[in-house]
This record gives sequence, C-alpha cells and structure tokens, in this order.
Amino acid sequence: MVHHKETTRIGFYPGTFDPITNGHLDIIKRAVGLVDELIIGVALNENKSPTWSLQERVECIHEALIEEFGESCRILGHKDCAIKVIGFDNLLVDCVKEYNASVIIRGLRQATDFDMEFQMCLMNQRLAPDIETLFLVATEQNRSIASSVVKEVGRLGGDISSFVPKATLRKFANQFKS
Repeated sequence: MVHHKETTRIGFYPGTFDPITNGHLDIIKRAVGLVDELIIGVALNENKSPTWSLQERVECIHEALIEEFGESCRILGHKDCAIKVIGFDNLLVDCVKEYNASVIIRGLRQATDFDMEFQMCLMNQRLAPDIETLFLVATEQNRSIASSVVKEVGRLGGDISSFVPKATLRKFANQFKS
C-alpha cells in the first residue's frame, strides 16, 4: 500500500489592486478551484502611485470578497479553498516563500501583457526555481478592464459600475465626492 503525503497547494495572486476590478475577482474565483489556499498579495508598489494606501486596498479586497462569496466566507474559507489577503513590500518570490506557496497566479488580459509577464516569470524562475507561475487568461467580458483605465474614468466621474465590485465603487464615491 502506498501512502501519499497530503500537501496543501498554496497559490499566491500578487498585484497592486489599485483598484480591485471585476477582472481581478474573476481570476480569484477561478484560482480558488485550483489551489487549497489562495493568498492575495497586495503590493505596496509606490512606483505606480496608488490612489489608496496599502491598508485601504487590502480592506477594499476584503469587502469585495465578502460581497462576492458571502459573509460565511469570512475571507478564510470559501468552499474548499481558504482565501487570505495580505499586504507586502518585499521581493515577490520571498513573500511567496514566506507563505509556503508553490505557484504564482497571474492574469493575462491582452497579448501585450504577455511580454512583461513572461519577463517577470523568467526572473522569478531564476530566483526561485521551485515556484511555478500559472497564467489565467481573462474571460472575454473582462479583457478590457485595466485598473489604470478604471481609475482614470472613476476620477473623472465616469460610470465604472460595470467594471468594479461594489466595494470599489463605494471607495470611489467616498474619495471623489463633489
């Protein structure tokens, strides 16, 4: 009789999430079916001049997850997958190792995303050969949703309700009140 050691498959979905969009939520929903635990890593990334602080982005994702998966999710237990949201400001592969994740999950919207993502993947392979990268292609309805575009439309008072979860919409309404 062969005994298999049970292991927990931990995935790490990194991003700036400024703001979290329906495209991000789609990747999260699909990723939870592939891993036992999903860490959503919110990068500090001040080079992108985020609209909100790291803590505000983490809180917005928590709210969006509760709205999406229900209060029973409690962020840490959707069906068979635990979901955890953390902020980080160190090297991605170091953070992935810190949380014992074995796979980095990345979303691809357009073919133009691939070149940058491929370069990052190759660098991560050199730095941590034991960590895989899994690319999930955006669904057709989410391919045009880019956080930077959503952010600009929202700042200028445009309707972003079809691109973002309600938590993000509330955040914009509070920030950019007339």
